[in-house]
Amino acid sequence: MRVQLRSFVMRGLTAAALLALAACSGYRPAPPAFHEAINQPYTLDAGDQVRVTVFDQADLTNAYAVDQSGYISFPLVGAVPARGRTVHQLESAIATELRQGFLRNPDVSVQVETYRPIFVMGEVGAAGQYSYVPGMTVQTAIASAGGFSARANQANADITRHINGRVMTGRVLISDPILPGDTIYVRERLF
Repeated sequence: MRVQLRSFVMRGLTAAALLALAACSGYRPAPPAFHEAINQPYTLDAGDQVRVTVFDQADLTNAYAVDQSGYISFPLVGAVPARGRTVHQLESAIATELRQGFLRNPDVSVQVETYRPIFVMGEVGAAGQYSYVPGMTVQTAIASAGGFSARANQANADITRHINGRVMTGRVLISDPILPGDTIYVRERLF
């Protein structure tokens, strides 16, 4: 009987150890591209809104939304591709289009007026879509979503991010910065 009990306990401990290892196998550290993306110039995408100023042309100066196709609809020239471009590249593209028979030497300035939203999911007070503010971290995004739930893992979170046309997911510390368009998932803690 004692041998059977010991065998049962050993099988239980082995099963618990294997379960713990299986839980750890889901760990996905953030790929290097996550941290490199933070230091790259911001590129526009659907959901962003930009303010385009054409000096001495009040009728052209306005806020323009980047549509789902990645374009802004600009007066006189029509659709101008914005997805994947920096604000300086968009300035140059608009100026080039305006030089094609509309303005002799257009002086164009573009600024991001509203960034695309972030999404916070999982073990938070109120999961959903939230406005991005420059300098935001995972922790401030979670605070926007009502803070951690009682069961939340408060050390790290998973982020899904579009980088160079690819969707990547990785685990980061809550002090890490986020980017517009990120989806943050707060997991449940194990114990």
